[in-house]
Amino acid sequence: MKMLFKQRFFSWFDSYDIYNEDGETLFTVEGKLSWGHCLHILDASGRQIGSVEEKVFTLLPEFELYAYGEYLGKIRKEFTFLRPRFTFDCSDWEVEGEWMEWDYSITSPSQGLVAAISKELWQWTDTYVIDVPDPDNALCALMVVLAIDAEKCRG
Repeated sequence: MKMLFKQRFFSWFDSYDIYNEDGETLFTVEGKLSWGHCLHILDASGRQIGSVEEKVFTLLPEFELYAYGEYLGKIRKEFTFLRPRFTFDCSDWEVEGEWMEWDYSITSPSQGLVAAISKELWQWTDTYVIDVPDPDNALCALMVVLAIDAEKCRG
C-alpha cells in the first residue's frame, strides 16, 4: 500500500492530506493550537482516529501516540551523528533515516520492513511517499511521518 502525504499550502496550523495511489483521501490531519505540536488524524469520513502530541521541555524530541482513544506509547529521537534515528517504547519498531534526512525506513525484528518513507523534493510543501507492505500498519506509519516532520519544524 502506498500513501502520498502532502502538507496543505495555506493553513494556519499544520494540515495534511493523505491519499492512496488512486488519489482518494485516506486520512486528513489537522494541527491544533497547543504548546508543541498537536496533530489530530481523521479518517476519510472525518472521524478522529488518532493523534500525535509533542512533549515539551524534553532535551530530544518526543511524541506521544494515540489511536482510537488509546495511548499507544512514545516515539523519541535518539542522539546520533549523521543518521537520524527514532525508537518506540510501545513496540519493537525502529526508524532510521539517511544522512540527508529525506528517506527513512521503519523496521522490526519480528516484521522486517514495516514502511519505507521518502520525501519528494522540489515540492511547494512537505510531501512524502509512504510505502507500507501491510495496510494494518498504515496509521502507525503515518504517525511516524508526522512525528518526523514535526521534529524537523521544531527549530
